[in-house]
Amino acid sequence: MKRIICFCIGALMCMTISAQEKGKFDPAKFESDLETYITSQAELTQEESAKFLPLWREMRKKQLETMKSGKDYRRIDFNDDKKCAEAIRQHDEKDIKLKEIQRTYHNKFLKVLAAGKVMRVIRAEDRFHKQAFKRVVDRQKRR
Repeated sequence: MKRIICFCIGALMCMTISAQEKGKFDPAKFESDLETYITSQAELTQEESAKFLPLWREMRKKQLETMKSGKDYRRIDFNDDKKCAEAIRQHDEKDIKLKEIQRTYHNKFLKVLAAGKVMRVIRAEDRFHKQAFKRVVDRQKRR
């Protein structure tokens, strides 16, 4: 699951950077497309979507806030072991916090959706990010 989170972060960063260079990335459209994809792939009814999507948006907001918090690891002097050790601890704490958010919201999802639909949501989100990442990589290769 940690790999999935890292992959999603990387995909979002690549898409943002690539799209900003072209001036085309629209975060609201990205989120809307993601919601539409999840809803269709998980086969959510309107009633299920009405209950699920607000929780999902809340989870995404908390995850993004957590990912943005903390130090910028690019500016760490790798020769300073104390600072590196502290950065590692902070990085691990951030990963743990992300997993805790995910677990909390997965439990909330299970209260409004059947477990099979929650699994479909998780898979759909993963697939969407993989496809988006692939599109960015393909665009980079064509340059």
